[in-house]
Amino acid sequence: MPTRACVLTVSTKGARGERVDESGERLAEMLQRLPAEIVGRAVVTDDEEEIRTQVRRFLEADPHLIVLTGGTGLGPRDKTPQALEPMLDYQVPGMAEAMRAAGLRKTPHAMLSRSLAGVCGRTLVLALPGSPRGAGDSLEAIMEALPHGLRTLRGEVSDTPAAHRPS
Repeated sequence: MPTRACVLTVSTKGARGERVDESGERLAEMLQRLPAEIVGRAVVTDDEEEIRTQVRRFLEADPHLIVLTGGTGLGPRDKTPQALEPMLDYQVPGMAEAMRAAGLRKTPHAMLSRSLAGVCGRTLVLALPGSPRGAGDSLEAIMEALPHGLRTLRGEVSDTPAAHRPS
């Protein structure tokens, strides 16, 4: 069964039609490798309530994964982490750390990212950078662990990956 995924781009210019959603498109394409069925796709402004409202709409479809791109920097309009944190049941810091570590191999600016990963119910929520390169590099950094993490979150496997079980 393919992973059910949603992609949300947080970009005021994108929501106004002033910018093409390259990051969201790149993430949707990359998620096909899981494989994933994209069951929700949207672009919203950099407004905390608008972000939360769209995430709630996505959650109604019970997706395995919601990936957001944009709004994770240090700018005054970057509100994605503030919007998501109150919605999460808990964070998954190792995924955010892995994304930043991978980015740091390419640019020192990756340390400025406020990307996060967390769980809302049975759904993994990822907030990635807004640039197509940053979003793609971040998703690539955790892609190998995603299938097992998503199955575990849904109670479909034990906590120990097969590669780590004694033979």
